[in-house]
Amino acid sequence: MNMADKTLICKDCGNEFVFTEGEQEFFREKGFDNDPVRCPACRKARKQQRGNFKRDYE
Repeated sequence: MNMADKTLICKDCGNEFVFTEGEQEFFREKGFDNDPVRCPACRKARKQQRGNFKRDYE
């Protein structure tokens, strides 16, 4: 399946980011049907925040 890069809007910061053809292929291989809703920077920040939250309760 031939895909093109997509420009998406981050739901957290509102900035545009590009969901590349390679990233789309990776998501599809992992079984993810939906496009990402957060830019890479916000995904990273959220992941770090969630990791800190889990650590606080151990």
